[in-house]
Amino acid sequence: MIPIPTPRDFEEASVLRAILEGTATATGDEFFRALVAELAKTLSAACVFVSEFVEGSGKRQVRTLAFCSNGRIEDNFEFDLDGTPCEPVLSGSFSHHPTGIQQLYPRDKGLATLHLESYMGVPLLSEAGEVLGHLAIFDTRPMPPEPRFLSVVRIFAGRARAELERKRAEILLRESQERLARILESAMDAIVTVDMERNIALFNRSAEKAFRCSRDQAIGKPLDRFLSQNSRAFLEGRFRDRPPEESCVWLPDGLTARRADGVEFPIEGTLSKVRIEGEDFHTLILRDINERKQAEAELSKLKMEKDYLQEEIRGQYNFEEIVGQSSALRSVLETVELVAATDSTVLIQGETGTGKELIARAIHNLSPRRGRALIKVNCGGVPANLLESEFFGHERGAFTGAVSQRLGRFELADGGTLFLDEVGEIPLEAQAKLLRVLQEREFERVGGSKTFKVDVRVIAATNRDLLKEAAEGRFRDDLFYRLSVFPIRLPPLRERKEDIPSLVKHFMEKHARRIGRRTSRLSDAILQGILEYPWPGNIRELENAVERAVILSTGEELRLDLPPVSRPPGPAATVLESTESSLIDVERRHILEVLHRTNWVIEGARGAAKVLDLHPNTLRSRIQKLGIQRPGAA
Repeated sequence: MIPIPTPRDFEEASVLRAILEGTATATGDEFFRALVAELAKTLSAACVFVSEFVEGSGKRQVRTLAFCSNGRIEDNFEFDLDGTPCEPVLSGSFSHHPTGIQQLYPRDKGLATLHLESYMGVPLLSEAGEVLGHLAIFDTRPMPPEPRFLSVVRIFAGRARAELERKRAEILLRESQERLARILESAMDAIVTVDMERNIALFNRSAEKAFRCSRDQAIGKPLDRFLSQNSRAFLEGRFRDRPPEESCVWLPDGLTARRADGVEFPIEGTLSKVRIEGEDFHTLILRDINERKQAEAELSKLKMEKDYLQEEIRGQYNFEEIVGQSSALRSVLETVELVAATDSTVLIQGETGTGKELIARAIHNLSPRRGRALIKVNCGGVPANLLESEFFGHERGAFTGAVSQRLGRFELADGGTLFLDEVGEIPLEAQAKLLRVLQEREFERVGGSKTFKVDVRVIAATNRDLLKEAAEGRFRDDLFYRLSVFPIRLPPLRERKEDIPSLVKHFMEKHARRIGRRTSRLSDAILQGILEYPWPGNIRELENAVERAVILSTGEELRLDLPPVSRPPGPAATVLESTESSLIDVERRHILEVLHRTNWVIEGARGAAKVLDLHPNTLRSRIQKLGIQRPGAA
């Protein structure tokens, strides 16, 4: 039985003093352990514990914060309230059972196990009246009521409630600080907080990236090391003169900051003032404008690429798979496969309608650059005064009508392939600038001074005799040699007549499917007429004729009225055929001259392949194909 103090030996003040002295310096878990130990010792109780509700249990389960049994601090535990003497206490009621507790709560088997006889429980009530937990005292002997004894228990129950609230507030504060820290760490903007001496107190991850300096090297150090002259002057003025009611301002345009390596960069952002525990702090939230400008430029480039590809999709020419099995076509395709794996510049020569763009796309799609765009420029369809802008882009205000910045085709094709169709139509004044970008891989936009470097593979196409054009002064010979590193001649349709039946069938199926009709039958007579027709417009003319026939043919058999031949195969075709041998001779003489100059060394820094800007294996292949032999060789 708890020895309730008599007037002779009970001194309330001495009991309070003993418990206060035992718990005065403790906080948190240490306080709760000291409290239950001192209460058990001072009151000679068998068991004392402090508890709180288990979160999510609907206030039907509690856990002990500290538990003293028979003079020893034991491990904490959780238990259900149902059927225990603690149940009414945690509904907000004071509970005292001087004796017979086992009979009152027979379902609580722990009472019998510990031979407990009496119980007193005091709820821990917040200022709002919410039950947070309780203080419980058990003993193996009866516990008669004693007002002064009960007042001591109530006092320390209040002290336990205050400490529990403080602990919970501390946990909430820590969780809030952790959430804030996570937010600051995840922020894309650099966040730097400084005290009134401008020493850094906070430096988030984005600040580490922006200033290229670790947090450990920044915290506690002066902010000035990261400020340029203009930003330092602005901040000094704001720190000194800003009215107290002005809590946040935008940084003016034109300020720069300095990275740890000394590199300056333009910034935008805000400066705000906050008071924490009586001390003033300033927080800079800023971002590197260069990163935004780069992102905007990349976004603009992607948008232009999308617009360009949409234009291509809306185009009238549909590029299907290459059709045909003739030896002339197979020879071209073998050449395409060889050159596609390289980065060599290709010049595709052929009459109008022979499929030069189709071959250009095949080269791109077989190349390592197939993951990037193939950008096309129709050199003959762009006015001469706008061709430079088409190639290289322009800055806003570069000329009348240039209301915004525009990326050129070379910039759009960076990392991919640029297809210059009708390259022979480029005027001389633009040819010099085209030659420079082919040689140096760099250019400036019209109206700009910044030099842009690009990695572009160029494929050009023409139906002109560029060698003749160069001889007559209409095309630069140095540009011709730069473009014709690897020439490919496309045969006209009249040279690959064995492909005509396959092409006709392909076009019949394609256009019948497009207009929702069944494919008509192709008679032998119609096919013979098609084979005898010279097709001056080549494959494009053949497809147009078949499309027209599919539309007009409503019966079982295809109706095809061939148009009269209005012109000979075309001057370009005649010139190309007549000058094919002269082009080969020019190439042979040029390679021989370089081989003599390099003493027949092919590879290396001073080899012929380097001079000719060819892969050594490509040069060896050309030497073999042209029948070039070293003088004196067997």
